[in-house]
Amino acid sequence: MIFDILTIFPHILDSYLEDSILGREIKKKTIRVRFHDIRAYSEDGHKKVDGTPYGGGAGMVMTPQPIYDCIKAVKKKNRGAPVIYLSPTGKLFDYKMAKRLSKKKGLILLCGRYEGIDDRIRQLLVDEEISIGEYVLTGGELPAMVIVDAVTRLLPKALGNKESAREDSFTEALDGKKEYPHYTKPRVFKKLEVPEVLLGGNHAKIDAWRKKHLQ
Repeated sequence: MIFDILTIFPHILDSYLEDSILGREIKKKTIRVRFHDIRAYSEDGHKKVDGTPYGGGAGMVMTPQPIYDCIKAVKKKNRGAPVIYLSPTGKLFDYKMAKRLSKKKGLILLCGRYEGIDDRIRQLLVDEEISIGEYVLTGGELPAMVIVDAVTRLLPKALGNKESAREDSFTEALDGKKEYPHYTKPRVFKKLEVPEVLLGGNHAKIDAWRKKHLQ
């Protein structure tokens, strides 16, 4: 799976990719994550990528030319990949969407800034708009990384244990519920004990307990 992330801050997520499970999957070549600096495609002498909105209003809007040229260049490298714009007005991201996207060979993730992008980019090149929640962030980079993380977990060769993804919250295995409680050592912490059923090794009883305690 190839993730192409289009942004004006191409190094903002480097540390997360280097130190997380995603970093491991990059080394295993399960995924590739490539950042593309939208500003590098600007034809403006000062490499500006924003302008005042027609009709007035607060804030600035990302200009279409650098975004257009950046997307066009990336599409040549990631053929067939849908262009996804991270937007608070997009469709809410969930497990089913992550699973659908995990079947793609690649994704092109467009990160907006300021008041957003010139709407002509939406009309010309955006295939889908996705939101990670009903709130506004300063840019689309964090939502893009949420998608990369969630989709990577669902790839066939990702994660050390296939059951980890199968039994994650919201999957079919959990019937749409969140998850059961987890415990590890020590057996007693701050006078709170691990439930006895989890200590006995009876997997049928453990499975029954976990199903009963799905949240």
